[in-house]
Amino acid sequence: MSRDNLIILAVDDDTINLKLLKSLLLKCSYIKEVIEAKNGSAAIDILKSRDDIDLVLLDIIMPIMGGIDVLKVVRADDNLRQVPIIVLTTDETKKLEALEFGANEFLMKPIRKDDLIHKMGTVLV
Repeated sequence: MSRDNLIILAVDDDTINLKLLKSLLLKCSYIKEVIEAKNGSAAIDILKSRDDIDLVLLDIIMPIMGGIDVLKVVRADDNLRQVPIIVLTTDETKKLEALEFGANEFLMKPIRKDDLIHKMGTVLV
């Protein structure tokens, strides 16, 4: 991976998934911080209030604001559109839609550390 001290925004409405993702990520020496958001709306607020987020790991199916809507908002915003987003979901039928709306990569749940690290390496260049 090309950068150190990465700050990652993990977005998932499932607390257990968030905690697993966070613990998995924080085991990597090059990750400085994992910020958690429980829905897309909270994720957008965080992205707009911080300019130091290197990567978003985004669940698709969430209440309040789902992942596809987050992608639409982020990709339409000049200040946010360059932030890499990896979509995480259990629903493979959402893959095409997610990529169409600007996801950089797609990963099926349950997340395996090796797969996640590999995908992160492809988007963080």
